[in-house]
This record gives sequence, C-alpha cells and structure tokens, in this order.
Amino acid sequence: MTIPASFIQELIARADIVEIVGRYVQLKKAGANFMGLCPFHGEKSPSFSVSPTKQFYHCFGCGAHGNAIGFLMEHGGMGFVEAVHDLAGQYGMQVPEDNASPEERARAAGQRQKQATLTEVLARAGDAYRKHLRQSKGAIDYLKGRGVSGEIARHFGIGYAPAGWRTLASVFPDYDDPLLTESGLVIAAEADDSGEGRRYDRFRDRVMFPIRNVKGECIGFGGRVLGDEKPKYLNSPETPVFSKGRELYGLFEARAAFRERGYALVTEGYMDVVALAQLGFPNAVATLGTACTPEHVQKLFRFTDSVVFSFDGDAAGRRAARKALDGALPYATDVRNIKFLFLPAEHDPDSFIREFGADAFARFVNEATPLSRFMIEAAREGCDLGTAEGRAHMASNARPLWTALPEGALKRQLLGEIAALVQLSGQELGDLWAPTTSKAPPPVPAAASDGDWSAWAGRGEWVEDAPRSFPDRRRFKSSRPPSPPRPPPGGRKLPTSRPDVAARLILSNMAEWEGLSHELHAMLCDLPGDHGPLFAWLDSQLHEHGVQPWAALREGLRDQPFEALALRVMTGPEGGPLVSAEGEGAADAAHELRNVLGYMLDDLLKAQQSEAIGAVGSDPLALERYKALEIRRLELRRRLRPGT
Repeated sequence: MTIPASFIQELIARADIVEIVGRYVQLKKAGANFMGLCPFHGEKSPSFSVSPTKQFYHCFGCGAHGNAIGFLMEHGGMGFVEAVHDLAGQYGMQVPEDNASPEERARAAGQRQKQATLTEVLARAGDAYRKHLRQSKGAIDYLKGRGVSGEIARHFGIGYAPAGWRTLASVFPDYDDPLLTESGLVIAAEADDSGEGRRYDRFRDRVMFPIRNVKGECIGFGGRVLGDEKPKYLNSPETPVFSKGRELYGLFEARAAFRERGYALVTEGYMDVVALAQLGFPNAVATLGTACTPEHVQKLFRFTDSVVFSFDGDAAGRRAARKALDGALPYATDVRNIKFLFLPAEHDPDSFIREFGADAFARFVNEATPLSRFMIEAAREGCDLGTAEGRAHMASNARPLWTALPEGALKRQLLGEIAALVQLSGQELGDLWAPTTSKAPPPVPAAASDGDWSAWAGRGEWVEDAPRSFPDRRRFKSSRPPSPPRPPPGGRKLPTSRPDVAARLILSNMAEWEGLSHELHAMLCDLPGDHGPLFAWLDSQLHEHGVQPWAALREGLRDQPFEALALRVMTGPEGGPLVSAEGEGAADAAHELRNVLGYMLDDLLKAQQSEAIGAVGSDPLALERYKALEIRRLELRRRLRPGT
C-alpha cells in the first residue's frame, strides 16, 4: 500500500514531537527548544535537541535527526508503515489505503485485530507466570543458582509455569477458546475413540522467558526446565505474531544498550542474555533455537552498525558461525562492522566472565575475528594452498561468499586478498568469476565548469586553484591528457546539484539507500523542495516493497508531486537511467555517492555550527555543540580526501 504524501504531511503537522520524544527522553526547556540526553548513544551532558516549531529532533553528538515518524522508527525499531499507523492511532487519524480493495482492507484490518488479540492473551499468560514465580521456591532457587537477581528477573519479565496440565484454566475461564491454541499456549490433542480431544498447557514446570517484539509486546515464550529433562528449552510454535526466524530474544530490552556499548552481542540462549545483563553486558540478544538468519541480521542493523556473534569454540559453534556468516554477508556494507567471537570450548559467556572478569570479556569481544578474516578462513578450510588444485578449490569456495557481499571497498579489498591466496591477480580472478560483466570504467572528463560538480565527484587527485564553487576550493584532476569537455548526447545537461546527483545514484541502485547511515537518511529526507519528499518516498518504498529496479520505481512515481524531479535526473537520451548498477559501474557509482553525501553532510554540519554560534549568548551549551561539530567536520573532511 502507498500512503499519500499529503497524509504524512498532515500527520506530522498534527503530531507534537516534544510529546512523542518526551515519553522516552527526559526533556528540559532550553530557549526555543528542549534538550535531553540522546537515546541513540551514551552521553553525560545533553546534546539532544527537540524543536517544537520545526517539529524535528537532532543530536549534536551522534547526528541522529528526524521527525516524529523517524523517531518511532529509530527508537521503536518500527518500519515506515508501522510507524505511520502507530503515530496516526495516537492522534485518532485513519491511515488512507487508496490502493487496497475493500476485501484487502477488511483482511488487513482482521489481521491487525487478530495480532492485537493474541498479544493480549500472551500478556495475560505472562502476568500469571510471574505471579507463579513468586510462589515457586524451586524456580527461585534455580534462578538464584544461576546468579540472576530479582531486579534482572523483573527487567526481563521472567516467570514460572507450574507442573499442572491445565494451570492456565485458572487464568482463562474459557479454556476451550481457540485463541489459546492459536497463541501456542495450549495444545489440542487429536480426538480419541470417544470423539473428544484433550487440551493441556504447552509449558509445564518451566522457567518462562517472555519473548517481546521491538514494541515491547509479548509475542511468545521460551521455557527452560529446572532439571535435566528433555527438551531443555521449549519455544512457542510459529503463530501469526511469532516467527523464530525473524525474532531475537532480548532485543526490546537491549536497544538502548546497543547505542551505549556501540555494538550488539548475539548469543545462543536465553540464559546467556540474562546472565550477560546481570554481569554488565545488557547489549546481548539471542536467536530462538535456530540458526541466525538474514532477517535476524537485518533487524539488528536497524538499531546498530556493529554486531558481534558469540559462539562456542567447538565444532558445533563453528558450524553455527558459518550459518551466521551466510546471513550477515549481504548486509556487510562499508559502514558496518561484523565480528565473530569464539569462546574456549569449556566456557559460555556467563562462565567466562565469572572466571576472568568483565574487562577480560570486553577485551575478548574487541579482539573478535572480523567478518573478512572469518570469510577467508571459511573459504580456505580443507584446501591445500600448496597445490594448484587446493588453490582452485579455495577460489570455488570463496566465490559465492564474495558474490553475496554488497558492492563497496570491502568487497574490492577481499577480491585482492583472495586473489593473492590463489596466486592470481585481482583482474584475473574478477574475470574468472564474472567474465561477462567485466567492463572498462566510464571515461572521466578532464575538466568541467564550476557547475558540473557531479563530473568530478569521487575521481582524480586534489589540485589547488579550484573554481570557487567547488568544495573547499579544490577540484579534481583526471589522470588522462587534458581535453575539452563534451556535452552529453542530445544537448541535455547532466544533473548539477549535489541532491540531483544523490537522487540519480540512489534511484539507479536503490540498494545503496539501505547501506547509508541514519544521519544521511535524515539529511536527505529533510532536503528542501521536492528532493526531501522524493527521498522520504524512497525510504517508504524500501520498507514496504524492498529493493526495486528503476522500472518499478518509475511506475510508483506516477502522479507523485516529485515525479518531474525524478524523471529529470534519471531520463537519458534513450529514456533509460544515466548510470548502470552493474559490474564495475556500480562500484564507481557507490564511490561517487559516498563523496557527494560527504560534502552535503559537511554543509549541513557547517550550518549547524552557524546556529550554535548564534545561540552562544542565550544557550550555555551552544559552544560545546559548536566544538563537537567542528571535530566531526575535521574527521569528515579527512575521509573525503583521496588517499586518507
């Protein structure tokens, strides 16, 4: 479904961002704005500003920025459509569903009602399990024996399911209600000879761990036996609200800790998560009795740019890590950090920290194996690199792993490393793996007018005496012999503004949007004119439909207010995109995009510095914000210089 841009604008105008943010952040009036501690990174002095007049938030420390919908997406982990529905519901607004048939609307409404009802049923069961825990000495002794405090047990909502077969009958008077089986709380056995089926509680005599979605709603349970009975762990079955291949235990509780610690730690079980929180690592989550999936990885990267997978050091742990590698490769962009931690065979995270201390575990995490190294280790396993056959075998193993990586600097570097190990040049290995897509890079113009910035972005060397309109009064010099610039076919001008360049590159390869930071998303969506709404629409399209080619986006753009802008930046002489998203052209385009966004971000930070200077007389924190912004600009400009 496509939500009309006019409705989004009306929703933002009606919403009070101070009220929305104030539910999660303690805000204090500071001049025309409100200030508080940023919920997206750890800080001791407030740098998080909320503007009631502009209806946006901005952190001068980490760069987090957006409107009320963006805040719900970032802080609540919601998708775009989900955040719009959530915000609209708070203000009694009905989200229009213009593209849906009456049957589809009725089906969607019924599904939402069913999900809400099931989470209510599960929440009632969770309350009952927590009451039973207070009355169960055996369960309390078990948790104490594992070092779990009452505070941590309350934080995770841990409870206890008594040993009886129909304990939930005292919680739900209508024990035959189909919702109890649909939620996974009750098992309905097949009918016996008398034609009657037996119903009984799924969870009996187990410590109960509620599984919550990113909004904090109970969507299922995990139960652990107190002794050594089998199965040791029992999860809720697949239901309309719970899928173990997409959910992570502890994600709701760990979101803020991801920002404070700087990474997410993925472990193998409920007790690992609870024990780590008890021992000072509240940023841990766990898969739910299944291998780590791409959906798990994608969900984690909605909250952090750094993930560490923790596994036992035995063969089973290596196999689990290998599956996690497969799930992580498609999301290993140049701005993300993925590592693999292998504990000694005799330890889990709990026992390791208790024996060696939290500092030792933190160092162990810091020294974990980077994805690049683990990928190469996985590819060369069982291959004798002393023989041509062994090297060929490694190349064959490495090809699907390398292909799964998104385009970028990491992928190019790994091609060179793999090529060196198999005794080929990078060009030879690239030709071997993709002989039909190898192509020469597009020609680089040797000179350009002041306005043709896009022709220079990301190529050549820095030279002095640049035209004044070029960034930092520098321009690029091609390694080719000087030649006069040639106009594009048909006399059509190339896009000249940086927002035009960014729009062209992202519309040509929508997957690039997913690899950008939250700060860059906010910067692009807040651009003036039609550019901002175009990027906001692209973001919603990605959340609703996934990555789409230009042809599909072109159809979705019809009758949108920014359709003309998109066509202007995208339509070439023959009606197709100006750039290709395949082969080496994609890498060139990605590099060009990083450069143009870097300069746009530098301009934004500069404007924020001007605001801070203007507020020095009235805001005691303004000078501190200015200094923090200057540090960020210096680091950004260092990254933009070629060769650094």
